[in-house]
Amino acid sequence: MAIDKTMSFKVDKDKSVKAKEILKEVYQALVEKGYNPINQIVGYILSGDPTYITSHNDARNLIRLVERDELLEKMVKYYIGLED
Repeated sequence: MAIDKTMSFKVDKDKSVKAKEILKEVYQALVEKGYNPINQIVGYILSGDPTYITSHNDARNLIRLVERDELLEKMVKYYIGLED
């Protein structure tokens, strides 16, 4: 049996702003530790494994404050030019 129903998903604007700031902080912590921040963040988003993120400057705990789907939404919006 095929399912033809499309599910709707919405993230609050406040959460979106928070996600952006956290992502910037995590990015900077990864740079400071000498990692490729893009690769590490993508690894985390795809796997859900927080060990892709350094614990430097509490980045690992910060990234856990934001759902991975919120991070993806923020990135997609930016990529297609719909950034808030």
